[in-house]
Amino acid sequence: MGLITTAVPYDSTKGAKVQGAPYNAEAKFYQPYRQSIDGDIDLRIAHVGIDRRNANMEDSNCWFPLAAAKRALAGGEIKALPPNVYGLPTNRSQRHTLEVDAPRILEMLTADSVDVVVVIPNCPICHQGQSLLACYLESAGISTVVIGAAKDIVEYCEVSRFLLSDFPVGNVAAKPNDIAAQDLNFRLAVRLLESAPGPRTALQAPLVWSVDSSWKLDYSNLERLSAQEIARLRE
Repeated sequence: MGLITTAVPYDSTKGAKVQGAPYNAEAKFYQPYRQSIDGDIDLRIAHVGIDRRNANMEDSNCWFPLAAAKRALAGGEIKALPPNVYGLPTNRSQRHTLEVDAPRILEMLTADSVDVVVVIPNCPICHQGQSLLACYLESAGISTVVIGAAKDIVEYCEVSRFLLSDFPVGNVAAKPNDIAAQDLNFRLAVRLLESAPGPRTALQAPLVWSVDSSWKLDYSNLERLSAQEIARLRE
């Protein structure tokens, strides 16, 4: 079982990527990558359009469930993990994603003998790219499940299996510092791979981000931004 992310390996020379950090275009990557699962993997999300007001940017388990996958492996819920994790660039071009990036990812997965993948997007454009990739991999015989928050985008792309996390964009894998939530979401993704009765099967995770759902009004909402912030974003 492989894991595919749109998070970027941390590079200290390319600006801040911590809680409260603004969008960091310098950290963006443009080529698919694979990175060994051995040792510490430090993947960050400051280069994508996440919900910076509500999403946690410190606990990588919120956007990349490698620790949960390793616990599932230890518990016998999955058979094996490949030697690498995989990164898909957040390209806005559907053609580039399907004709350039997706074949490269498929080559990496094939080389590592990957049979199934969990696909974890972050921002809305990540949801588009990862959903297109999932459809491409399905056509190549690799089963996929997308864990995402942007329901409209993922379902429009007609992915085969979709686990909806009603969490802030950028934190679709789990709540911060909550191992039980990490394991539950990952377990649901595995079960969806095993038990989906047909194509375009969607399941909503039961986890709740907050009893106060007003956080959902924050993302990309001009009415909640100051004039100074709007000017900065336009610049």
